[in-house]
Parts: sequence; structure tokens; C-alpha cells
Amino acid sequence: MIIERTLFAKIRPYFDSPEAIIITGMRRTGKTTLLRYIMESIKNKNKIFLDLENPLNQKYLEEKNYEKVSDNFKFLGLDVNKKAYVFLDEIQFVKSTPSVVKYLIDHYKIKFFLSGSASFYLKNLFSESLSGRKYIFELFPLSFREFLRLKGSKINLPQAQGKISEAQFYEINRYYDEFVLYGGFPGVVQKDTAGEKKMALEDIFSSYFQLEVKQLGDFRKTNVMRDLIFLLMERVGSKIDIQKLSRELGVARETIYDYIAFLEQTYFIKLIRPFSRNRDSEIRATPKFYLCDTGLLNQFAKVSGGALFENVVFLGLRQKGEINYYQRKNGPEIDFILNKKHAYEVKISPDETDLKRLAATASELKLKNATAISRRLSRIENDVTYGFLL
Repeated sequence: MIIERTLFAKIRPYFDSPEAIIITGMRRTGKTTLLRYIMESIKNKNKIFLDLENPLNQKYLEEKNYEKVSDNFKFLGLDVNKKAYVFLDEIQFVKSTPSVVKYLIDHYKIKFFLSGSASFYLKNLFSESLSGRKYIFELFPLSFREFLRLKGSKINLPQAQGKISEAQFYEINRYYDEFVLYGGFPGVVQKDTAGEKKMALEDIFSSYFQLEVKQLGDFRKTNVMRDLIFLLMERVGSKIDIQKLSRELGVARETIYDYIAFLEQTYFIKLIRPFSRNRDSEIRATPKFYLCDTGLLNQFAKVSGGALFENVVFLGLRQKGEINYYQRKNGPEIDFILNKKHAYEVKISPDETDLKRLAATASELKLKNATAISRRLSRIENDVTYGFLL
């Protein structure tokens, strides 16, 4: 089953712009499916699709004379003298792709749609080669609303903080339990049994480690990277203690910094920094981190239900803007602050005391509003919402 991803609506306004559209994100998030969906939605027949993981297709772009690339496109049936659309999947397999695309954009009326798995590779390679000639869109695992569509559910979720009856809560929560435990990778969602889902998650992790860490990262000590990943999973939602990780893994702090940067740039983890009105202070302060998918977290780490829920809430909020957290050595804290305006506190079952404390802290920080996000059905109607409504 193919569904329209939420990201499609954000890309659609740029179909006719001259800039290349680049879709990036972690492996298995559905980039190829989205690329093909976009291709089908464009009615112009003057278009081609090339999967660059195929060595034969790689040769079409591996020409020193870029005019020969346009000749190859003609051979494949593309009229480069008219408005044309070229879809290139897995572009990280051909290192010359940015230069080729730049040349063809400058000399022909070709609209490029590109996809690739590794942000680390794409952001470094494309920063200068396609400067001013690209729009980058990031595709993440399914949101809960997308998850429901892929499952074929007819549930029509209300907007955030909409009123939920007890019957509605338990019907939605039946799906949400599965979403929290097994995550949002489309290939996992489409599996029928728990055993199949677990096998799919193991395959996704293995693919990431083999193709991103070992091949793309080219680290000398892949065993250290592996151990770091598992240590981080066990501590999800915590501040990153570089010195402690360095000591436990027996490597220099600079190495830990490099490895963590790689994990973030390839979408495996995401760092969030403490809230501050001073941007410089915010950047220097110790970040917390969350995993890209709760299915992977649940499969490979022994974490509490609260930690799992906090991670899935983060994933729901991250697509809405900038995320920070607030924490003092002694005193109240706020799990997430969205766009420096909205405070969110994650609770399995919030009570009135939690809400008063959150509201007071948010007011002190001059935030626009404060909301508790509950895992269980709450009898409190105001200032409480649910993770599945994000």
C-alpha cells in the first residue's frame, strides 16, 4: 500500500522551480517510494527515473564530458530541449552527481528530483556544488497520522488538545501502542506479526551499520561506534556526558565528538540543546539526545515505558520546528520547548500539581503556553493532550 506522505505537500509548490529537489533522511524511511509518487503525480511524460544503486545506471552519469550525460538521457528517451524531469535515487553512489546536476540545470530545462540516505554525505558534498540551485527536504519515519493511513485505519484524529472521549481514546490507543513499540519505518509497519516486525527492525539496524557506518563513515574502530550506539540507546533522553563515554569506551573525547556528529548527520540520533534566549549560550551548553525511531530503541535497548514515550513525543514534535529543553541544577524543568514559545511536559499520567508547576515555569520563562502530554487517559481536560495528537 502506498500513501501520500505529509512531506509531499511541502515539496509540491516547488515542482516547477528550476532548483533541484533533494530528499534525504535515514535508510528505509520511504524516500524511493516518495520519489516515485512525485514522478507519478507529474503528468508530463518527458521524464526518467534512475536508481543509482544499480551499477549500470551509475555509468549514465559517470562521464567526464557532461554533454555525454545529456546524450545518455536522450538515449533513455528524454527530450532535453523541452521541459524535462529527471529522478535520481540513491545519489550517494555517484560522487560526481552534484557537478553533473549543476551543469545540466545551467544548460538545459531539466528539473531534478534527487534522493539519498546519508545527510553526512549530502550536506558536505552539496553545500558548494549546488549552492543556490537546490532545496533540501528531510523525510523521517512515519508520523502517527501517516501510520494510521498506512494501516488502513478510518480513524479521523482531532487536532492537538481536542477533546477525546474514553471510547475514542482506547480505540486510538490500540494503534498507538503498536506505533510506540515498533516505530514508524514503513517496512516495519506493514509487517503483520511481532516476530516479523522485530526481524525487520534488526535488518534496518544492520543495513544502517553496514552501509552508513562502515562504508560511508569509514571509521577505523567500528566496534567502538557499535558500542557507543548501544550505550546511547540505554541513556536516551539524557544529557550527553562526553567525558564519561570517552572513559567507558577507552577513546579520546574528540573521537566521541566525531562519532556523535556522524550519528546525528546520518539521522540516527538528534541532539537538542537547553533553552536560552542567548543563542551562543544555547550552543555551548550540554545537549540531550533522542533516537530516530522508537521501534529501534525498543528492540535494542532496555528502557522504561516513560523513556520510550518521551522519545516518541520528541519525534512528534521535531517536525513542527526547533526543539529545546529546560533544566536547572535544582528546581523545575521542562521536557520540550517548541519554537521558543510552547512548553511541553511528558507524563505517563499528569495531575493538577504537574500542570501548576509547568505553568509557573513557563510563565517565568515568558513562554506562550504550557501543555502536559499524557500517555494514559486523563480526566483533566484543559492544558493536557496526548502523544497521538501531535
